[in-house]
Amino acid sequence: MTQKPVLYFGDTSLQTAAGYLAGLLSHFALGFDYVPSDKGVNGQPISGRSLFIVSDYPSARMSEARQREIVRQVELGSGLLMIGGWESFWGTSGQWAGTVLGAILPVHIARHDDRINCDQPALVRCVDKHVICQDLPWDKRPPTIGGFNRFSAKDDATTVLEVERFSARQAGGEMRFESLDRNPLLVVGKHGKGRTAALATDLAPHWVGGLVDWSTGNTDRVTAEAPDSWPIEVGGCYAQFVRNLLTWTGHMEVSLPTKAVAETIS
Repeated sequence: MTQKPVLYFGDTSLQTAAGYLAGLLSHFALGFDYVPSDKGVNGQPISGRSLFIVSDYPSARMSEARQREIVRQVELGSGLLMIGGWESFWGTSGQWAGTVLGAILPVHIARHDDRINCDQPALVRCVDKHVICQDLPWDKRPPTIGGFNRFSAKDDATTVLEVERFSARQAGGEMRFESLDRNPLLVVGKHGKGRTAALATDLAPHWVGGLVDWSTGNTDRVTAEAPDSWPIEVGGCYAQFVRNLLTWTGHMEVSLPTKAVAETIS
């Protein structure tokens, strides 16, 4: 039996935050198996996957032996994507620094709390003309995010997106903005024959911020629902960005499955 191309770990459950990414996987006909944040990998098959997604999934849930299996698949050509959150990178309980899997990501992970929560404007900048960014209005309508994990890109990696934070205040009846800093938001690289990607922000609330509604207008919306999940409605540009990110990282640009089916590990 052919494995579903995507193995997705984390984001709590399909009934909560995982509904966003799972909904888009279904919408774009990318078949996936799913492991909730409170479950271990157990007997879930590793081989035969195109893409592994780790998002808000603590490193303590995945044994070193299972991490090595994933690393081996990436060396053979699978993709690995880590998405930001409180249980990603280091966060509060992600603690992926120093792990076998964390070592092949295209970024240096801090060994301390790396969470940056943004209560003032944090705008996304496209800084590399990468295929992931194609046909999206980064300059005309830069989206906002609500938070991210702070990491640094490795020397042989490519920073595709940055987040620029601003302080904002009202003075003389006008809003005034001052740039505070810029940090890597999306970094891509490779390991063996496989592609790797690190997205510092989340794709689900609350860190996703305004990015989840990023669109070219009120009618540019996507509705979707994964099996055993709940219906989502998101911006068209957000949906296209997620599709680009997944298909590039997993070498899935050309041939996509015709139907998505999710199976939850209980």
